[in-house]
Amino acid sequence: MDPRLGSATHTALAAPLHPPLAPGAALVEADRCLGCGGLDAAAPCAAACPAEIDVPRFIDQIAAGDDLGAAQTIFAANLLGGTCARVCPVEVLCEGACVLHHEGRKPIAIGLLQRHATDVAFAKREGPVRPVAPRRSERVAIVGAGPAGLVCAGELAARGFTVTVHDEHTEVGGLARYAIAPYRIGSDPLDSERLQIEELGVAFRLGHPIDGEHLEEIGEADAIFLGIGMGADTAIHYPGDGLNGVWESLPFIEALKFGTPPNVGTHAVVIGGGNTAIDVAREAVRLGARTVTLVYRRTRAEMPAFEHEIAEAEDEGVRFAYLTDPVRILGEHHVEGVECLSMSLGEPDASGRRRPQPVTGSERTLIADSVIKAIGQQPHREAAAWFGGLAFDGSRLAIDPTTLQTSNPKVFAGGDVVGGTSVVQAVRDGKHAATAIEEWLCRS
Repeated sequence: MDPRLGSATHTALAAPLHPPLAPGAALVEADRCLGCGGLDAAAPCAAACPAEIDVPRFIDQIAAGDDLGAAQTIFAANLLGGTCARVCPVEVLCEGACVLHHEGRKPIAIGLLQRHATDVAFAKREGPVRPVAPRRSERVAIVGAGPAGLVCAGELAARGFTVTVHDEHTEVGGLARYAIAPYRIGSDPLDSERLQIEELGVAFRLGHPIDGEHLEEIGEADAIFLGIGMGADTAIHYPGDGLNGVWESLPFIEALKFGTPPNVGTHAVVIGGGNTAIDVAREAVRLGARTVTLVYRRTRAEMPAFEHEIAEAEDEGVRFAYLTDPVRILGEHHVEGVECLSMSLGEPDASGRRRPQPVTGSERTLIADSVIKAIGQQPHREAAAWFGGLAFDGSRLAIDPTTLQTSNPKVFAGGDVVGGTSVVQAVRDGKHAATAIEEWLCRS
C-alpha cells in the first residue's frame, strides 16, 4: 500500500457510516416510538417520506417482533427500501419530522430500523414482495436501471405489464451504485433488490449502449420510461487539469468502490459545494489525508449540501474555505497546490443566489497532493433526439409535473434527469410514473 494512504484500507473505506442495529437494539429502539398518526392524519414521519412508507406501522411491527411483516410494509411502498434506508437524508425527512425531535429528545432511528427489517427480509427471501396481476399484452421499456427506473419497472410488472429494463452498465443501481460514496452504500442491497424486482416479472437487458438497433427496439414498446439520471461530471477546466492527482468526482467514487483506492496524499483539496463534494471530502479523510480542504466560491448559507452533512464533515476534520475560487492547479508532473482567489458576493444571478466576484490582489495558494472536482454533472442531452425530439428546460428534461409525461406522450421520465436530487425522490417519481403509464395505456 502506498504510504501516503496512511492506515486506510479498502475495507475501512467501505465501513458503513451508521452500522446496522443488532436485533435486541432494534426492539429497544422501536419501543421508543409513540405511534403517532391515525385515521384523520398521517404521522409526521410518514408525511415527510417521499416514498409514502407507513413508518409507524413498520416500527410497531418490529416492536412486536415481526421483522418480516415490517419489511413487507416497507416494500409495499418502496421497492428500494433497503437502499433508501442507507442513503436517505433522514435528518431532513422522516427523522427530522419525528415529534420526539421537536420535543428536544433524540428522534427514532427510522433509517436504521428500516435497514434492520429489510436486511432480515433479504436474508430469508420468502418469495415475491408483491402480489403479481395476470400478465397483460402491453409492453413497457424502462431506460435506465437507476432507482427511478427500477421502481417504475417493479410497480408496472406487479400490475401485469411486460417490462424490460435497459441500461448501458452491467449492474443495476445507476448513480446509487456508481456515484454514492462507499461509506454510505456498496453493492448491497442493490443486488438483492434486483432479485426481488425480477421475481415480479421484470426482464433486464444490461451492458448495451442506448443507440442504434437497441434504441429502435426500445421505441417499439407501447410506453417508455426514462430514468437515465445525469451524465459525466460538469466539464469545468482549470490550467493544470492534466497533472497526476487531479480527479473528477464520479471516477474518484467509482475507484473507491470498485477499483484501487485513489492516492490522495497528505493534503487533499475538493472543489464544489454539493452533497457529492461533501462525500468525496469525507472519503479523503478516510483515505488518510492529514488535511482535506473543501473550497466553495460562495458562503456556507448558499451551499447546496445538507447542513447536517456539512456539520458532520467538520466534525471529521474537513476544512471549509468559503468565498474561495480556484483559478489554476499547480505542479510540474503531480499536483503541488491550488492557486485561489478570494470572492465577494454581488447581485443575484439567474439561480437567485448572489453572484461571486473576485477580490483583486487576493491570490493565495493551498498546498495539495490531490484535487477532486465535484462541481456537478452534465445532463444527458442526447436523449432529446431519441424519441421524437424530447424537450429540455435548461438542464432538465421537460415533463408535465402531474403525469411525468415528456413532449412525446408515449415517453415518461423521472429522477435526476428531470431535476431530482435524491434516491428517495427518484423512488417517488418511479411510483408516480408507473401509475401515470398504466392510466395512459388504459386510455390509449
